Amino acid sequence: MNLTTQRLLKLRADARLERQTILEYRVRGGQDPAIAYEEVPELDDFVVAALRDELLEVRGQLAEYGLARLASHSSSDDAAIHRGNADRVEFELLREIADAVPELAVAVWRAAGKLDIE
Repeated sequence: MNLTTQRLLKLRADARLERQTILEYRVRGGQDPAIAYEEVPELDDFVVAALRDELLEVRGQLAEYGLARLASHSSSDDAAIHRGNADRVEFELLREIADAVPELAVAVWRAAGKLDIE
């Protein structure tokens, strides 16, 4: 992964707009601003998610990953297997992002902390 400073700035600007939009929507909907601010992911969390999705798309795994995530939320017997597979794939992508863009390491490990990796 080759991420220039300009590209990172662009991703952060896009993430800032997305985060502000979500916060405004929640607050205008009646949610306490303090709660909304606490619950909405941080700026770099949006950037990490965008980079993860980009890597999945470049590798031709986006649809497969999405289906695995969807299946992991089902009530089928193999939901846990799908969840584990998707978590492992995502963890490897997150490690790659952290290696390539050290400025995002905190957000990467925050995302990785939500995964169940054995």
